[in-house]
Amino acid sequence: MDLRMLKELVRQGEGQHLEFKLKANHPDRIVREIVAFANSGGGKLLIGVGDDKTIKGLKYADEDEFMLVRAIEKYCTPTIGYRIEKVPVSGDREVLVFYVPRSPDKPHYVKDVLGKQRAYVRVADKSVQASWEMREIMRRARKERDVRFSYGEKERKLMQLLDEKSSVTVDSYATTAGIPRNLASRTLVMLVLANVLEVHPDEVLDRFTMAMA
Repeated sequence: MDLRMLKELVRQGEGQHLEFKLKANHPDRIVREIVAFANSGGGKLLIGVGDDKTIKGLKYADEDEFMLVRAIEKYCTPTIGYRIEKVPVSGDREVLVFYVPRSPDKPHYVKDVLGKQRAYVRVADKSVQASWEMREIMRRARKERDVRFSYGEKERKLMQLLDEKSSVTVDSYATTAGIPRNLASRTLVMLVLANVLEVHPDEVLDRFTMAMA
């Protein structure tokens, strides 16, 4: 990528597959973005670019790259595949470009200093913490093919609810169907894996809709 291509990319603004960071002094935030892209549809992370689309670059890009690579190795699990490119922008300044493909090994997690793991996914131009349902869908999608399920009373109530509303949450489904929340959760996960439903992750509550034919 050259400077012209970089400017064209920045002009698009942040979105589902593009994120800007002005500095590299918060490695934990960088790691979170890397994990979110890997757990979603992949993307590019530009470090040295502001939210206002100013391209300032990094004065010590080699040092920042070394620090971030160490952070990714330390805090991401399982290992994420990615590549890095440095784009000269002015004088001795460069922008670091992280290319992160959609991972076949998701879900990936960020480990904090206490050893707790959190998964993140990309929602529009933000990286948000993945719900239990999203983590389970990612985990089981790696292994399961041709998922089958039995159509019973709880599934009938779900279809009826989706006829009335465009989407449901775990809680709204559990309440309407009169079933425990954990059973509602497992049912929705199974139907996503069976390609009957689609999941739409959100910062607050995931929503489930009928899958597009």
